[in-house]
Amino acid sequence: LLLGCELTASTKSYTFQVDEEDDSDHILALSLVCLTDGAKDECNVVEVVGRNHENQEIAVPVANLKLSCQPLLSLDNFKLQPPVTFRLAAGSGPVHLAGWHRIMHREDASFEEDDDLSEEDEEELPPIMPAKK
Repeated sequence: LLLGCELTASTKSYTFQVDEEDDSDHILALSLVCLTDGAKDECNVVEVVGRNHENQEIAVPVANLKLSCQPLLSLDNFKLQPPVTFRLAAGSGPVHLAGWHRIMHREDASFEEDDDLSEEDEEELPPIMPAKK
């Protein structure tokens, strides 16, 4: 699924979250951050706000855009775990964020047990021989 949002002076943040009861694994990948039509020549700092392994909120700047010198930044599918908030920490935008959302459905546990092969069913692999000189 494609993701897109825009941060402006009036809409300074956007939160991406998934249903807490959903047992699928979700990955949010941020591809591009860019200034759009109407942006002023000022520093626009975009932060990602999430939680660390101790469940403390942390904010990390991921882009500092300025119309005259760096109007866009490719983030090469920077992967994040939802829920995550994108915040315009400085500037008035508009800043457009683009990326994708991947959903990986977990297999039912009963299928995993059925798929296990017994030792008798496993193929025997030939031993690894040393390379010839």
